[in-house]
Amino acid sequence: MKSFITASLLTLGLVSSTWAAGTSSLLEIQQRWAQINYQMEDDAKEAAFNDLAIKAQELVNAEPNNPDDLIWLGIIQSSTAGAKGGLGALSLAKAAKKSFEDAITINPSALSGSAMTSLGVLYHKVPGWPIGFGSDKKAKELLVQSYKLNPTSIDSNYFLAEFLYDDGDYEGAKQHLEKAQKAAPRPTRPIADIGRHKEVDALMEKVNQKL
Repeated sequence: MKSFITASLLTLGLVSSTWAAGTSSLLEIQQRWAQINYQMEDDAKEAAFNDLAIKAQELVNAEPNNPDDLIWLGIIQSSTAGAKGGLGALSLAKAAKKSFEDAITINPSALSGSAMTSLGVLYHKVPGWPIGFGSDKKAKELLVQSYKLNPTSIDSNYFLAEFLYDDGDYEGAKQHLEKAQKAAPRPTRPIADIGRHKEVDALMEKVNQKL
């Protein structure tokens, strides 16, 4: 089964002292997600992501029409699916799909189209019928829409390039990777930029081997 991929990297950092006290802010959830995803051992990730999903669900329950919260709930659900793996991850992938779809219904431009990007990645990575809901056609539509919405984004270009690479369009993939390499830095997310650029460079190396 193809692996699940989450959305973009976030700045790593210590969780604030309010984390254990009750409801967390979206920033704290983002930071905790990064801690789990990049600093924890693989065998501990699933349980930690499950706990984090509870926090994210609390934000969604408090503001059901906040697309940013829905996007991050979906990202965490996707991350949990990735940590879990196997057919048991499909229910989590379906939950993430709904979170992203709800966010798109409210505001497709939220977080620079991150819901469309993340949903496109899900369609790309999840197996197709009869096992799952994966669809390369839908994946491409969403990833292209996300790119058109934010054509200078490192994330929208990277994930579209990844799809094109897997689809055998190496020239197209290279064009979007070059755009990703030129993306403006995000001052509040330096580690996100470092991590994504490493992924861009790694994929570019694979693309160049095909050309």
